[in-house]
Amino acid sequence: MDIMMLDFEQWLEIGMRAGFVSPPVCHTHDGVPMSITEEADFMEGQDPCLHVMRCYESKEMKEAVEANSFAIIEMRNPFRGELN
Repeated sequence: MDIMMLDFEQWLEIGMRAGFVSPPVCHTHDGVPMSITEEADFMEGQDPCLHVMRCYESKEMKEAVEANSFAIIEMRNPFRGELN
């Protein structure tokens, strides 16, 4: 399977079926999915680290988000210089 030939839905389905990711949720309207322990820690003032990946609606959206948040995205990108 050539992963570069997958569309977003195929890629997401593989990740969800393998248990790597949750279904996409809206951070603004739904909040970030948490376990009971993470939620309790958060409510008690602790700072659980919850990893988030931004889904882009288009190449233009990707470029706009990354232009505005370049330092954060670049710092966390394990594939620096390898991705377009």
